[in-house]
Amino acid sequence: MPFLLGKPFNDSQLVKKCLQTFYGIGPQHATRILAKFSIFPAAKMGMLPTKTINAVTAELSTMTIETDLRRAVRENISRLRDMGSYRGRRHAMGLPVRGQRTRSQILTARKLNRVDRQG
Repeated sequence: MPFLLGKPFNDSQLVKKCLQTFYGIGPQHATRILAKFSIFPAAKMGMLPTKTINAVTAELSTMTIETDLRRAVRENISRLRDMGSYRGRRHAMGLPVRGQRTRSQILTARKLNRVDRQG
């Protein structure tokens, strides 16, 4: 059972999907990491040699992902709120921030905006 950044993964899982489980790594970042280490897209975790797994882990440790990225996003939102900008006030009220419609479908927008932004 291989580990990436201390997280265990099954041998039968695709490497791309394993990379996407980390917060801040989407399909494009995962594909770039695979290309950087010459791993074909259909590769499974069990097929990778230990050397490659260590190289991918080293690459992930240099990136801003997981708790560091969550902290940075939270700090950016609190900075906007403290500054009193339009976006900060929208975050504080739990309303859509990026110009979405509020005349109808406001409940969905409030639900989506509530997640990590209160505080």
